[in-house]
Formats: sequence, C-alpha cells, structure tokens
Amino acid sequence: VQLQASGGGLVQAGGSLRLSCAASGRTFSGYAMAWFRQAPGKEREFVATITNGGRTDYADVVKGRVTISRDNAKNTIYLQMNSLKPEDTAVYYCARARGAVSGPYDYWGQGTLVTVSS
Repeated sequence: VQLQASGGGLVQAGGSLRLSCAASGRTFSGYAMAWFRQAPGKEREFVATITNGGRTDYADVVKGRVTISRDNAKNTIYLQMNSLKPEDTAVYYCARARGAVSGPYDYWGQGTLVTVSS
C-alpha cells in the first residue's frame, strides 16, 4: 500500500487549503483513514479520522475548522481546512488503519507541508 499526500502550501491566517491523499490498492474502501500532523519540534498528533463507513472524528484543536472526507471510487481522502491559524503549521500525514473503524495505523504517506503565515 502506498499513500501519496498533496495539497500543502503557504497560506495566510484565515485562509483555506484542501489536502489530498491518494492510496494504491484495491482494498482502500475497507479501511479507516486518518490525518496526523507534526509541527516543528513537536510530536506527531492526531487531526482527523474517517471510518470505512464515513463516520468522522476530529481533534478538539481543529474541530469545526476541518472536514475529512473520502472518495472510495478514487481511492482518495481529503482534508478541507478552513480558518487556518499559524499554529496549524505542520507536516500533514495521511495514514491507513489496520481496521475498518480505527487504528492502529500501518501505512503512512510521505507528508505534505502546510505553512500558515500570520
């Protein structure tokens, strides 16, 4: 399984970005997927997850500002991020869970950098 994250970039505070993560393999739809992020000097943290059935969950720090979604026909998940803040600056990673509902996460993408300027 390979995961390819894209869509990062430089954006001003208050702006929006949509991240994408394309997965290889025919069994994409059967697994939960998630986004994590790692800011400079900090540990990787959970951002959002979506089950194989489309149920979502979010970290409190992003709740109400981000939306995770999936398109099983395209083997792709998305992270729509709005009202971005400088503290959202991080490398964002997508991950595929071992199961249909939740982690642990066995496969990781290479990360895409999001930089939010103040």
